[in-house]
Amino acid sequence: MGPITSIPKIQADFEPETQEERTERQRRLAVVEEAFQHSWEGYKKNAWLQDEVSPLSGLSNNGYGGWAATLVDSLDTLWIMGLKKEFAAAVSELKKIDFTTTPLDTLNIFETTIRYLGGLLSAYDISGHKYKILLEKAVELGDMLYVAFDTPNRMPVTRWDWRNGAEGGEQAANAYSLLAEVGSMTLEFTRLSQLTEDQKWYDAISRVTNALQDWQNHTKVPGLWPVMINTEDLDSVQKNKVFTFGGMSDSLYEYLPKQHLMLGGRIDQYRDMYLPALESAKERLFFQPLNPNNDRMLISGTINRNSAANVKLVPQGQHLSCFAGGMVALAAKVFEQPEELDTARQLVDGCLWAYDSMPSGVMPEIFTAIACDGDKYDNCTWSEANWHHAVSTHNDRVSHFTQQSTESAQRIIMQRNLPPGLVEIPDARYALRPEAIESVFVLYRITGDKTLQDKAWKMFQSISNATRTDIAHASINDVTEQQPQLYDSMESFWTAETLKYFYLIFSEPDLISLDDYVFNTEAHPLLRPK
Repeated sequence: MGPITSIPKIQADFEPETQEERTERQRRLAVVEEAFQHSWEGYKKNAWLQDEVSPLSGLSNNGYGGWAATLVDSLDTLWIMGLKKEFAAAVSELKKIDFTTTPLDTLNIFETTIRYLGGLLSAYDISGHKYKILLEKAVELGDMLYVAFDTPNRMPVTRWDWRNGAEGGEQAANAYSLLAEVGSMTLEFTRLSQLTEDQKWYDAISRVTNALQDWQNHTKVPGLWPVMINTEDLDSVQKNKVFTFGGMSDSLYEYLPKQHLMLGGRIDQYRDMYLPALESAKERLFFQPLNPNNDRMLISGTINRNSAANVKLVPQGQHLSCFAGGMVALAAKVFEQPEELDTARQLVDGCLWAYDSMPSGVMPEIFTAIACDGDKYDNCTWSEANWHHAVSTHNDRVSHFTQQSTESAQRIIMQRNLPPGLVEIPDARYALRPEAIESVFVLYRITGDKTLQDKAWKMFQSISNATRTDIAHASINDVTEQQPQLYDSMESFWTAETLKYFYLIFSEPDLISLDDYVFNTEAHPLLRPK
């Protein structure tokens, strides 16, 4: 591996703010911090040292190993918000957590890596390496996760029978593995190797990266990987037909430019993987949606490819794919592609449109839009008749498969509360996800465009008003309702990611600068080597 190379400056040079701007920014900052403290206190009171608090019932949930996921995941948020006493108190509780055992029979090593290992390493980095227990616990967990790579071909067992592995039993990678779960441990394993000067974790994920690079141009959509890959047989490209930047794939792509930063540009491998992935996505995956204001924007959809002659774009947006705008913006700076900042802005605007379109002001998990024909910016003039026709056509197709009766477009729109431009909302929930505000934050820090702060504030108000409970904040059941019902879930990423990004967009720009840190998929800032 070569020496660290010069990475271009990422963050914008911000103009001095007026007193009025400072006062308003600080007011917003305080409101976001209060939302975090409300959620944190609800966790402390009802589910301390458990994974998550249930924000309606006050019960606890332990779906991530029972290792206090919310506590570990949120350590760096505590530090960033200046809650140093709370941080120290939480760190002191780590001695009670035993990462060598869990009541769960099977571990998701991806979730364990991003929530726990990333949380520990980030807290260690941003606190100036003063709390040694953070690195000690990271090594303890890293040693456990490393055993999941002990397979004949060194590919990880992503849903891992940890007892069998700990006892030295035979284990093998799966013929069907989710892309994101295989390829999204690079940042955390690399940082652990950097901090400990033990290369075993970096070597482990390098084998995965090499396999992915070998496959990249041999899939049904060259440049992209399918959502399911064969990690049991490295000579076989999985014949899966679904390609997306959304669920089951997302963070693999997200980590490509970030890993280039984490390695200080020492190798070209991650750049060489990202660039063809972006070109393929621009050609096949991104689409311009028909919208009432005829605004230029992009949504990242899904591809189904059954054969060389049958490539079908499914114009379905996902909240999970909203990270793409921030990824493209970051890579545009890192890889010196200034023209791609326009692509990034349009992807961000697509997700902002989805937020603004909903009665609650909050984007759903999944929605189906109308992809404009031909060139992304031609033949895309709004027409209510075209929208109604698309709704009817889509419903006819669904009705054919479900044997339901065909209904008029107007009735469908009223019954399903469809905003203009959408034909279906297959999943109307909002799970307190961070991907949209992540991209708004990254684009703001890169461009210095202060109007993005106003858009972020509108997002925050909508989310906070709809989700706050007496205990904490809860997920939304149906964002198409003005006063939506809630369901009893608050994932650890609410305090670890979503509120962190909202806080940082209203903070001073030098707080956790993109020129100093790399954020993992759980929004943990990891120190960049310089």
